Amino acid sequence: MKIAILGGDGFVGWPTALHLSDKGHDVFILDNLSRRWIDTELGVQSLTPMDSIQERTRIWHQETGRKIHFHLIDLARDYELFKQWLVQEKPDAIIHFAEQRAAPYSMKTDRHKNYTVNNNVNATHNVLNAMVETGVDAHLVHLGTMGVYGYSTIGAAIPEGYLPVGIETLDGTTATQEILYPSNPGSIYHMTKCLDQLIFAFYAKNDGLRVTDLHQGIVWGTHTDQTRKHPQLINRFDYDGDYGTVLNRFLIQAAIDYPLTVHGTGGQTRAFIHIQDSVRCIELALKNPPAAGDKVKIFNQMTETHRVRDLAEMIAKMTGAKVAYLPNPRKEAAENDLIVRNEQFLALGLDPITLQEGLLEEVVDVAKKFAYRVDRSRVPAVSAWTKDIAKTVEKDPEGKRLKSVS
Repeated sequence: MKIAILGGDGFVGWPTALHLSDKGHDVFILDNLSRRWIDTELGVQSLTPMDSIQERTRIWHQETGRKIHFHLIDLARDYELFKQWLVQEKPDAIIHFAEQRAAPYSMKTDRHKNYTVNNNVNATHNVLNAMVETGVDAHLVHLGTMGVYGYSTIGAAIPEGYLPVGIETLDGTTATQEILYPSNPGSIYHMTKCLDQLIFAFYAKNDGLRVTDLHQGIVWGTHTDQTRKHPQLINRFDYDGDYGTVLNRFLIQAAIDYPLTVHGTGGQTRAFIHIQDSVRCIELALKNPPAAGDKVKIFNQMTETHRVRDLAEMIAKMTGAKVAYLPNPRKEAAENDLIVRNEQFLALGLDPITLQEGLLEEVVDVAKKFAYRVDRSRVPAVSAWTKDIAKTVEKDPEGKRLKSVS
């Protein structure tokens, strides 16, 4: 297949591009490289050293003989340019990663909120609008998030996208229908993913676009089979308080002898998936597209769930690190359960990599190997969800002042 990967320079986009190219597909990366500019804005760099996208693709061609094409296109702004590209290349599938992906970053300031909404919602709509206008019949696979569901404590398993409901009619009978599981975003970032769902549903219904939406858990891990082929193909590893996911932050904290920072009670339950499983799931989704006229096909792309405090204890036992409990900068329930249905990918043959199997290797091969690149001042999470939460003076586990907002 000819496959366009929107946001293919990013954390999940890059290993996906390598994985699909390795499988023999003709891969095109479309990216505005905004994630690299955000590194500059935040004053932090990936733990793992990253070459330019041009050098990365050159090394891939050198090692495999396969070419990955790169086009500098801003999907949120360059609508006409993207339309021209679609008409010229006519891809069989489009994988959409081209969104600002960090909840803390989306909540930093009003400017970051506006940027996240403008970038994410415009990019999604521009892609679908252009597909309709050009008549390109591509299967769109979108990387969504488990966060669209929120984190409920009702005790029922979250279905894969759709919820059967009964509605009492005027004559007293019950009508049944299937609806999108009620959205419950916890940040501006998650809100944009909820809006994506509605945009997809409209275009699937109105124009017959074939769309698969992957509600993904927190991705952990760095290496895939393809990134191991050469040191310069390594994936990025974010450890800072804005982009570093909870597990990656714990791993680097353990590697540099920094207390594992658990915010609040640590009773928040989250869903997880290894980066290697993530790219496998995307491949499985490509092989099993919906038909034109079908509703959006939704998968829950996760393999296991853990409470944050349990995760911290697991890594502490593995590495000897200490655990520190700090105030929670997020506005969320102190405790939640999370039961998730994920039978579709398991039925398609996914054999998950578990945390117990892969964590120690990640600590040794990545976190400790590149620990010399860590800026300790960037480790704490300081982006607050509300002004009231921000009106506090906090210290990190090493006793240094993080912020004071009056």
